[in-house]
Amino acid sequence: MKPRKILVPLDGSRLAEAALGEAVELAGAGATLVLLRAAEAPLRPLSDPTDAQVEVVREAEAYLESVAKRAREACVAQVETSVWYGPPGDAIIDTARARGIDLIVMSSHGRSGLGRVVFGSVAETVLRGTRTPILLIRPDGAPVEKPGGGARPAEVSRV
Repeated sequence: MKPRKILVPLDGSRLAEAALGEAVELAGAGATLVLLRAAEAPLRPLSDPTDAQVEVVREAEAYLESVAKRAREACVAQVETSVWYGPPGDAIIDTARARGIDLIVMSSHGRSGLGRVVFGSVAETVLRGTRTPILLIRPDGAPVEKPGGGARPAEVSRV
């Protein structure tokens, strides 16, 4: 499969940007790289919610443009940016459908157990909500666990 359009969801964190290297490498072969940021303004009492929404969208646009510039410097010819207002999982799923995305490249925290229950999993939401292929990147240092809990040993010895 040679993707023509690759979606990379970003939230401004190093974790999310861990997926960029792989996406840039794949896009270097002539694909369009679509950078996405979902923006949501926190509700603040006695403040205008519209002003807060406009501000988070402007910040997201500026951030994506800086990432797009780095991707272009890394020889990706076609880079597009997109800011969606709303929850990240929905934004990724809707963008993939609306833009005809061939591959989603994203990072995951690798949370399990209580952390996953409390914070949720954007990656899992996307996996369940789209038929678009997903390349899920686990950044260096992310915990690796066996199914059913328990840490995976760093090395398996054979007798």
